[in-house]
Amino acid sequence: MRFRDRLDAAERLARALERYAGLDPLVLAIPRGAVPMGRIIARRLGGELDVALVRKLRAPGAPEFAVGAIDENGWTYLADHARAAGADDAYLERERAAQLATLRARRASYTPARAPIDPAGRVAIVVDDGLATGATMIAALHAVRARAPARLVCAVPVAARDSLEKVRSLADDTVCLHSPADFDAVGRFYDDFEQVDDATVVALLASGTGR
Repeated sequence: MRFRDRLDAAERLARALERYAGLDPLVLAIPRGAVPMGRIIARRLGGELDVALVRKLRAPGAPEFAVGAIDENGWTYLADHARAAGADDAYLERERAAQLATLRARRASYTPARAPIDPAGRVAIVVDDGLATGATMIAALHAVRARAPARLVCAVPVAARDSLEKVRSLADDTVCLHSPADFDAVGRFYDDFEQVDDATVVALLASGTGR
């Protein structure tokens, strides 16, 4: 399975999530790539859009490879392979501080005029454009679960099989359109995987939360 772009993936995900239409779901997109997707899904389901702010902890010398993730409250998930990838305590302390500073700056930029939308008692659907290591989704699900949603859903177009299994136990429902045996990178399954910038995220969030 391939997707033309993130918008195509979002339309397909929205169809797979139709059982939540009309339940006023809160769609929480992981920035930046999933925010345009979240906007479409929120509109199709009649819900609201907000962001789940998390950042991956980058491996030393390999910034695209995650050795963990952190949420905006500082909770940290550390992957089993972190030490083998060269992430010792001193490195992780610096990386946590750097990513937490980025998260705080993003919160100030993305939603300066309002507090995060509270998922308590609601269906909360956490969306990303794919799972590679699964680290950022794990951190996002943990952060949202702590705020007591009525139902917590993980939704992605494509995922590595082992990562998908890691997140299943953290959500009440997991929706994944494609989990190939030969997964190597999320972008491989998109014809167009152009990066989403902060200005786009700000514009989408400023244009309204959905419904």
